[in-house]
Amino acid sequence: MLDHSKLPSKQHSDGGWGLVPIQSRAGRFSSYDVADFEPVTGFEAEWKYTPVASLGALLDVKLDGGRYDFSIEIDGAERSNLSTAWVERTDARIGSVSTPEERASANAWTGFGEALVVTVSGDELVEGRVVRSAFGAQPRAAHTIIEAKPNSKGTVIIDNSGDALLAENLEISVGDGARLTVVSVQDWAHDGIHVANHFAKIGRDAFLKHVIVSLSGSIVRVNTNAHLVGEGGDVELFGVYFADAGQHLEQQVYIDHDAPHTKSRSSYRGALQGQGARAVWIGDVLIRPSAPGTDSYEENRNLLLTDGTRADSVPNLEIETGDIAGAGHASASGRFDDEQLFYLQSRGVPEDEARRLVVRGFLSAIIQKIGVPAVQERLEAAIETELRSSIALNRDERAS
Repeated sequence: MLDHSKLPSKQHSDGGWGLVPIQSRAGRFSSYDVADFEPVTGFEAEWKYTPVASLGALLDVKLDGGRYDFSIEIDGAERSNLSTAWVERTDARIGSVSTPEERASANAWTGFGEALVVTVSGDELVEGRVVRSAFGAQPRAAHTIIEAKPNSKGTVIIDNSGDALLAENLEISVGDGARLTVVSVQDWAHDGIHVANHFAKIGRDAFLKHVIVSLSGSIVRVNTNAHLVGEGGDVELFGVYFADAGQHLEQQVYIDHDAPHTKSRSSYRGALQGQGARAVWIGDVLIRPSAPGTDSYEENRNLLLTDGTRADSVPNLEIETGDIAGAGHASASGRFDDEQLFYLQSRGVPEDEARRLVVRGFLSAIIQKIGVPAVQERLEAAIETELRSSIALNRDERAS
């Protein structure tokens, strides 16, 4: 008989993955303390697609959780409607949205000293861009809170660049009646590593648009949990990414419908090119008995531009009530559509230009939904740079 008293962590003794098979996504073990989690082996459900051998510094090492340098740019008629502040760990907002469900998240939670809070207030639309480029190459932890007060309107852009070996938690609280857009841009140095968990709580008749843009970095894993806790809550989750040779870009999405008449849309699209380029998307949607009238749909699509790439796409849907407005999912990964290329070439478009147009059209379905012109223009420019590289690779392949 198994002696529970000798088990090494609460993850086992509380009924985590080691003893009792998890019957629902909602049953995953959670804790604020990294000591409660088992060491990561790579066989766990939440880690089996991730190159964990390269993440030891973020999983097992005590992290530097001190303040870091950042700048803030604010646009809007009422600039005072957006503010930033550092707060102590004892602040009541910390931990009010969710609890870490994996070891890297818990390590970041255990290690951070102060949290950066971005507050949106007032009913006049305001936009803030938080620029972060000074994390350095040492193992670090960060904790960020974005709070949208009831009935407020705002956009917050987290713009990441430079060196990084970073584990981070981001809590997003959308008050009743608020409308918030959050855009997270990952444009790290080529060898940057970023493991982040975004937790969102959406109140009554509130709306959140959440966008992940992953452009550069060696390993970028940004997982998003959206919890619809108020009746009439609405969330849109979008992601766009372009993986080059040797890059690992990952996103695991969890949408928890926990109130009546809530709505969610999740759409992630990416392009991959070069040997060893890999993308991972896992989409979990849970519709609880407490959420009649739910309307939900999720999709992921990947375009493989060259040989040697890999895209893992895993949609999951749990429905615990028979009273829903709709629920569905879709997933597809493949090479260029030969019919599209033939159509363009038959009308005099050169092959290289035809390929560029197909990729731009494929990704524009997400880009156009971002709603922040500066981010859209930057993303389009980055995609143009990647496409020039892709065209060169394809020329080399055809020549050989």
